Formats: sequence, C-alpha cells, structure tokens
Amino acid sequence: MAWYSETTTVKKNSKKELWVKCKKCQSHIYNTEWQENHNVCPNCNYHDSITSYERINLIFDENTFVELFDNISPADSLNFVDLKGSYKDKYEANIKKTGISESVVTGHGKINGIPAVIAVMDFRFLGGSLGSGTGEKILQAANYAYDNNLPYIVFSASGGARMQEGALSLMQMAKTCAGVARLNKKNIPYISVLTNPTTGGVSASYAMVGDLNIAEPGALIAFAGRRVIEQTIGEKLPDDFQTAEYLLEHGFIDSIVNRKDMKAYLSNILSFYSNKSN
Repeated sequence: MAWYSETTTVKKNSKKELWVKCKKCQSHIYNTEWQENHNVCPNCNYHDSITSYERINLIFDENTFVELFDNISPADSLNFVDLKGSYKDKYEANIKKTGISESVVTGHGKINGIPAVIAVMDFRFLGGSLGSGTGEKILQAANYAYDNNLPYIVFSASGGARMQEGALSLMQMAKTCAGVARLNKKNIPYISVLTNPTTGGVSASYAMVGDLNIAEPGALIAFAGRRVIEQTIGEKLPDDFQTAEYLLEHGFIDSIVNRKDMKAYLSNILSFYSNKSN
C-alpha cells in the first residue's frame, strides 16, 4: 500500500517531443500545454487516454490515496498460446511495461476531503481487458467499500473481455455486478465513469449499472462493433452512434463531464449522498 505521487507515477516519454498531434482535429499542441491540460485538446476538446495513476492524481487529494490489492495479477489457467506467443509472456511484459499488476488499479483516498474507494482501469494493460484478476480487484474494492461504508467509483477504459482466459473472463461480468449490487443493501453509492473506450463485456456489466453513470466527452461506449450492428440490422447508423453524446441524448447515461471538472463534479455528488445519509 502506498501513495503514488506525480513524480513517481507519471512517466512521460524519455524523448520529449515538442508537439503533440491531436488524434481528432489533427492540431499540433505544445507538449507542455497538452500535459497541463491533462491530455485534452484545447481546440476540439478531444479527451485522449491517461494512465491510471495520472487519473488518480487528478481525482484524489494529494497524499491521501492508498493502493489496495496490488498483489493481484493475471492467472493463465488455460495455458493459452496463440501464434504470437503465450498469454503469460504477454501479461508479464505488460506488467513490466506499465508498472501495474493488472488492467485496473484499486484503492481509497479523499476527494476534496470526502473519503471514497476507487477502481481505475488502464487501457495500456492488454487494452484494459477484463480478466479474472481485473474482476477480482474490482470485487475486492467493492467489498472494501461495503465493509467501510464508503462510496465506490469505477473509471472504465476497456476493449472488453480478455479472450485468453475464455469463460473465466466472462464470469467476471456477473461477479463484479454482484459486488456492486451488494452496496445497495447499505445504500452506499456506486458511481460509474465511462472513458474512451468502454466496450464489450465491461460496458455490458459493471460500467452501466451505476447509481450514476457519467462519461467523458466523445467517449466510445458500446458492446458490439458498429459494423457488426449495421450488418445485422441492414441499416446505416448515425455518425455519432456509440458516442457519449448519443448515449446521453437517448437516456443511457446521466451526464457528460470534462476531465478538468471531474473532481469537483464527483465531490459535489459525494457531498449530496453524504448529506442525504446524515
């Protein structure tokens, strides 16, 4: 268990480029401006990905975050091997590359003085896929929130279930949903924040069952791929289909919040729940 400061967790490229090119509007932004804006384009508001620890540093008060269950890592129960090598080699390489043990980081801390438990998925780790270790960490964090009567916040960023674990990965959908559903017994709030992308088994499970479902602007939120749906129904879908804005318009999520405003927004929500329970 440890607090991870900005200097120890936010590892930028050793070769710092002068410019960053926005993936959406193709604008060239000064690297320092890009980082100061938390990887959000100042021209088009495109929200690029950030690491789990960068997000934790952005959301939690300084020196309050304590990591939990960092000893949980993937398990290769099927001894899976494909043409590109073994699953074990892949996740061990990802552990070394990212410095995290699974595709989610869990812990507790304070948001503007309000205690909360958090789980933050990291897309760098095998595409943020949902494996048995991921599901176990999310469940254990939910149990910690339950035992300590703390609100639970999950930030999702995932390509879906981890195919190298087969049915064991799919089982995490029910397992995690059971964990967050249990919070209702104590009226403990569960807040889900969907970031780009939130797809597959994650979008079909714990990411969409929050008491409040929030998304970052422009986030891709979907279960099946766009082409699969179009081929199935034989129709052309709207250009903004499966975006956070489309889902908000159709009632699938409750709010869209800019990254720079997320801490204040969550703090206000937690204050509301806290006052309601008192």
